[in-house]
Amino acid sequence: MALSKGDALPSGTLQRMGADGPEQVSLSDLTKGRKIALFAVPGAFTPTCHSAHVPSFMRTKDQFMAKGVDEIICVSVNDVFVMAEWGKATGATDAGITMLADGDSSFTKAMGMDFTAEPVGLMARSKRYAMIVDDGVITSMNEEASPGECEVSAGEALLETL
Repeated sequence: MALSKGDALPSGTLQRMGADGPEQVSLSDLTKGRKIALFAVPGAFTPTCHSAHVPSFMRTKDQFMAKGVDEIICVSVNDVFVMAEWGKATGATDAGITMLADGDSSFTKAMGMDFTAEPVGLMARSKRYAMIVDDGVITSMNEEASPGECEVSAGEALLETL
């Protein structure tokens, strides 16, 4: 069952590319005492993720910050190297979006948001969603009906929940 508004964010460790290579990131540490906008996508470089979802958070980043959001995080079931390159290719890293890898899908599964689409080779990937997490608690959750859609999980739609 998927987590929803009012649930605690599952603890877990994701990865990001640091100055000296891959780094482990504790979600509990990252969210403690902070307000985070977190969005998850089925895969780096996939069409909707690349051309719609990430750009929507780049467009709205300043508005999120003005409403008290401390950080915007993108999570995908990819390895840390792919996420780092995707952040560069989209301009998300330069825009200040944190790109985190859920390489083994453990966070995605703990969220109850995993799916598999064998015909296109997406195994144990994340459904498309966006949420606000305030001090480790989900205060709003917008899940798309289909992984190919980016409407309720877009930056503009999540911004409206603040």
